[in-house]
Amino acid sequence: MEPLTTQERDQAHALLDKLSDEKLNAVRNLLEVMVSSDDAPLTNSLALAPVDEEEITAETAAALDRSRASLAQGAGTSHEEILREFGLMK
Repeated sequence: MEPLTTQERDQAHALLDKLSDEKLNAVRNLLEVMVSSDDAPLTNSLALAPVDEEEITAETAAALDRSRASLAQGAGTSHEEILREFGLMK
């Protein structure tokens, strides 16, 4: 993988500056995990492994449709609730 250019790093910093405190904290936590995993070959191998796409069956397609309809009606778990559940937000 080629190193990021100065422009790409500047763009990443600019995006970080636009985040709310909660989102910035979540990104910081993610970055800490990514940086600490640099010494873990298995973790890196898994992170870089290609996605194994499976064919979507009719049953799975129907379940996805039901899920999307449920979300469209306002059901589901908010992003903030998930972050709180994983201790990434207070």
